[in-house]
Amino acid sequence: MLEIFQYDFFLNAFLAALLASFACGIVGTFVVVRKVVFISGGIAHTAYGGIGLGYLMGINPLIGAFAFSTAAAYFISAMRRKNSSNEDTLIGILWAVGMALGIVFISLTPGYTPNLMSYLFGDILTVPFDDILIMIAADIIIAAVVFFNLDKFIAITFDEEYSRTLGLPVDRLYFLLYVLIALTTVILIKLVGIILVIALLTIPPTISIKFTKSIKSMMLFSILLGILFSFLGLLLSYYLNLASGASIILVGAAGYILSVILTGNKN
Repeated sequence: MLEIFQYDFFLNAFLAALLASFACGIVGTFVVVRKVVFISGGIAHTAYGGIGLGYLMGINPLIGAFAFSTAAAYFISAMRRKNSSNEDTLIGILWAVGMALGIVFISLTPGYTPNLMSYLFGDILTVPFDDILIMIAADIIIAAVVFFNLDKFIAITFDEEYSRTLGLPVDRLYFLLYVLIALTTVILIKLVGIILVIALLTIPPTISIKFTKSIKSMMLFSILLGILFSFLGLLLSYYLNLASGASIILVGAAGYILSVILTGNKN
């Protein structure tokens, strides 16, 4: 089994998996506990428009993805401040428009039209070193923001109204949390693709919440599970010649089923 580590592409893939698992474990914990999975999906899929714009402008597509997903985070945060009754509908529209814009921008790109399937379904075995550097920077930002705002994030996650009485800037904290989701999306795009981002963002924390009693321990367990699922998924894809991103998600899904069996579907 260890012979696969002699290949540079596998080492890059494993490093990318480690970085992605770190981000997912931290941000995914808040996504699962606060139950904002649909919002996360809207932010993630809007990133596709940024990928297309990145190709059109000749810049790194991941930079475009972050710009678009951050804009989506701001839009959703603004809707939340206004208590929009159509929030779910508008997020669904945002989701669809982001995907459509990506296709349009790609069609407008002169010359060779890149294959965007890797951004939809992931291709971790082709992650370039430049993307790994972006992932490292994103992980550092995520860790720093959460470290300095952990108590505040925990407060708004469990009791939003009480947090307001304490004078916490709840709306700004939610926007900051949505931006972290956008950053995590950028990290995950090359790992499992936009289509499967939500799965890896939510499966490890959903399992972890069954076995932990605090946010910090849930984060740590989620990170470890993400690393385990990613490594096993990579091995599965290597030896069975399967798509890496899909293999990682299927391993995670199997882990979730096992956790349900062991805990009796305890929340």
